[in-house]
Amino acid sequence: MTLTPQWLDELRSRTTLSTLIGRTVKVQKAGREFKACCPFHNEKTPSFTINDEKGFYHCFGCGAHGDAIRWMTDQRGLGFMDAVKDLAAEAQMEVPAPDPRAAKRQEQRATLHDVMAAAQDWFVKNFNSIEGAPAREYLKNRGISEKTIREFGFGFAPNSRGKLKDALSEHGMDLLIEGGLLIKVDGKEPYDRFRGRLMIPIRDPRGRVIAFGGRILGDGEPKYLNSPDTPLFDKGRTLYNLDKASPASRQTGRILVVEGYMDAIALAQAGFEDVVAPLGTALTEHQIERIWKMVEAPILCFDGDNAGQKAAMRAALRALPILKPAHTLNFISMPAGQDPDDLIRSDGPQAFAALINNPQMLGDKIWQVEYEAEPLRTPESKAGLKKRVADHVRDIENQDIAQHYRQDFQERYQQAFFAKRDSGPRRREFQGNSRNFKSNFVSYTPMDDTKSYLIEGYDLQIAKGILGGLIRHPSQISRHFEELTAIKLADSQLQTLLSELIGIALSKETLDLPGLLTILEQTDCYNVAKGLLRADALNFTFNRKLPDDTPSETLERAHQDLAEAIKVVTARPGLEAALAEATRRVQDDLTEESYAEQQRLRQAKQEFHERLVELTQIDDVA
Repeated sequence: MTLTPQWLDELRSRTTLSTLIGRTVKVQKAGREFKACCPFHNEKTPSFTINDEKGFYHCFGCGAHGDAIRWMTDQRGLGFMDAVKDLAAEAQMEVPAPDPRAAKRQEQRATLHDVMAAAQDWFVKNFNSIEGAPAREYLKNRGISEKTIREFGFGFAPNSRGKLKDALSEHGMDLLIEGGLLIKVDGKEPYDRFRGRLMIPIRDPRGRVIAFGGRILGDGEPKYLNSPDTPLFDKGRTLYNLDKASPASRQTGRILVVEGYMDAIALAQAGFEDVVAPLGTALTEHQIERIWKMVEAPILCFDGDNAGQKAAMRAALRALPILKPAHTLNFISMPAGQDPDDLIRSDGPQAFAALINNPQMLGDKIWQVEYEAEPLRTPESKAGLKKRVADHVRDIENQDIAQHYRQDFQERYQQAFFAKRDSGPRRREFQGNSRNFKSNFVSYTPMDDTKSYLIEGYDLQIAKGILGGLIRHPSQISRHFEELTAIKLADSQLQTLLSELIGIALSKETLDLPGLLTILEQTDCYNVAKGLLRADALNFTFNRKLPDDTPSETLERAHQDLAEAIKVVTARPGLEAALAEATRRVQDDLTEESYAEQQRLRQAKQEFHERLVELTQIDDVA
């Protein structure tokens, strides 16, 4: 099946995004756009905008953005092709016909869905029969309610090598084998895979049964048995309970990850419905990426025993190479000898809630595990700790994140083994990409709930330079999307231009200056953009017109200066707020500590001002 960019653009153009979103979210007209409370995070003031003309939505609170297809995959939980098919049906468009091989695979997939649905019905029938009494007794002893049994579709596989094969024979032996329901061994008759087990259906994001997990009743190994990988089921990419957890997560803004499906079921029954579990493997990179599409910081809940802590560390190390800005993992550990189900049954849901309200961050988890890995009594063992955490940092592909981890671990190491020079709280330093400029202000963040940076006054001159730089180097817009979407410019024309640039970058994977100007010609921002390209007062390296044969080092210097300018200008509001708060504390209660903090912030402000001057007085690009 070939979906050309032209066909997908036609599909998007035939879809009225505000109508599509308005089916599940209350939207209001706001000028040429629509607004709503964001469905991807909890908020009281609408920061979610929908632009039908451009065909995309964007939340200025949490950063969620995308088009109609992205809405169907992220909010509805559909796969890409399922989303396309649903939208195409509404738009009365015919999906391009697949090639014969693809058509055969699709037909086979549809048939396998029928087989798995029939198997699920058969397992449930057996569960409710006399033969299923041991399975019902097991769930009763674990405190699983009748309502939960129905919702999660528990079933039972009789202890027989051929009952399922006989019951589903009309579907054919080959499909039963391909669906993982039968085991085929050369020279022997195929036989039932699941025998004498409590059956738990595993569903895809659309709620269709794609595999099974079976828990043995009585003695025997393995205790839990999952379906093998099939055309429907890839255990390294599938998350148990995702179909139920995804809508629940949109209400809580949270995802809990536990080790097994019985833990997930117990938590859901206790009211923690935003819970998923991997399937017989450690959490994989694909599963982490899938969870990150729902929340930026999922909470991993592992048993407090040695095996649970090893599983937590494996997940942490798998996340390091794929870390990206604002996306991380958090952790909680159960009390020794307990899993989430045990804790809830012994101490109630409130005990588990207390744990997840105070999770351990990813850096804390890695440091704790490595620090406790061996006694640190000798210089060699201490140096070994330093090497281990340094090796972990080298695994982080995003260099900005790696630098922060490197500094954090260096500070922890210094505090653990050397005399502390400063008993006050640690402060992060800002290291410019292209210059040795340091100060203590960049860690300050906006004080309001909107998480936005209001740029006004003198800083608007810097903002003009940044906008001009983004127009001249449009490939950099997507690299700084998170910071740019948080900027609020006091000048309405500049703010409108910034929004246009973000919208254009969202809709175009590749973008150059001529292409950007062509698009801007159709907007009210064109003259403002052209004016910024001509402005003589913008002296940044990234505002200069560079010839086609510009050396790569010079172009990289301009990109680095642009990145630094964005970081510096977004630091100003937080610094001003922190200084105002420090001044208030001095006025309310003058102490040596409050006075020292105020003076430190004043010095940081002076350094900040000097840096702004330096940025606007760049004389060369060599």
